[in-house]
Amino acid sequence: MMDKVCIVGAGAIGGFLGARLALQGAARVSALARGATLAALQQQGWRLREAGQLHTAPAQASDDPAALGPQDLVIVAVKAPALASVAPRLAPLLGPQTLVLTAMNGVPWWFGQGVAALGAAPLAHVDPDGAIAAALPFERVLGGVVHLAATTTEPGLVEHRMGRALIVGEPRGGSSERAERVGALLRAAGLEVTVSPAIRSDIWYKLWGNLTINPVSAITGATADRLLDDALVRDFCSRAMREAAQIGERLGCPIAQGPEDRHAVTRKLGAFRSSMLQDVEAGRPLELDAIVGVVHELGRRLDVPTPNIDALFGLTRLFGRVHGLYPG
Repeated sequence: MMDKVCIVGAGAIGGFLGARLALQGAARVSALARGATLAALQQQGWRLREAGQLHTAPAQASDDPAALGPQDLVIVAVKAPALASVAPRLAPLLGPQTLVLTAMNGVPWWFGQGVAALGAAPLAHVDPDGAIAAALPFERVLGGVVHLAATTTEPGLVEHRMGRALIVGEPRGGSSERAERVGALLRAAGLEVTVSPAIRSDIWYKLWGNLTINPVSAITGATADRLLDDALVRDFCSRAMREAAQIGERLGCPIAQGPEDRHAVTRKLGAFRSSMLQDVEAGRPLELDAIVGVVHELGRRLDVPTPNIDALFGLTRLFGRVHGLYPG
């Protein structure tokens, strides 16, 4: 039984998950939030607009983890650049049996743990000093992959665009009773949940698509359809994806498709603006390290040449620094 669930980061994805759980009464849902989002949750509760209809539910929200207390499940949905400062504050949410589900873009901090080919050192681009792993131990973690589109049109108001799919699974692979429990909870909240025996592969597959579309759209300002319509840009993306597929093979996360297969899937989504392009437009820090920088790092560690990924990382990093969206 999972009675208490805390959403850490009640933005678009966290806000969607929190609102669905609260609306269905699947658990007692709280949020760790700050600033305008915190004020909105405290004053107006969970707000979710789906198919033109606004749904609301009362919300317990605080910027103090101790005020919320130990939880059965903590869903981490903050932007990757914020996690290093957030994670050490989460101790009051963690009881003896608390699980931590990651619902974030890119490669999570725990991705390299237990992978012999990578050694024991943390992944520098997502957890440079190991502080996140120390605060959120691997033994507590369940991996998550979100396949839905949502935005926040104002603090605390989530607009659901499409999809309800969520994949959860054990980082070490295989099945477990605790993963099934989390899956059942989220299904009760109206999500289409798959409990996967290979969550690392699921994470790598989603990353394989986001690796190029996100940063190329960020530096060009183009929607996905325009990127794919430009033959030179599309071919560049395909070369970078082939490099990432080679890294995946070495990590035990093979990609069964070719780049053109994935481009065909992306085309069906139409003229969408990637999450990284939306961050640029809103002046938010780029999630560059968790989506591109860490793949560049993995290539170095595994001796897989990545000239196209390196160029993409360098160009987007420079763009971010010039615009004050990436640390200098």
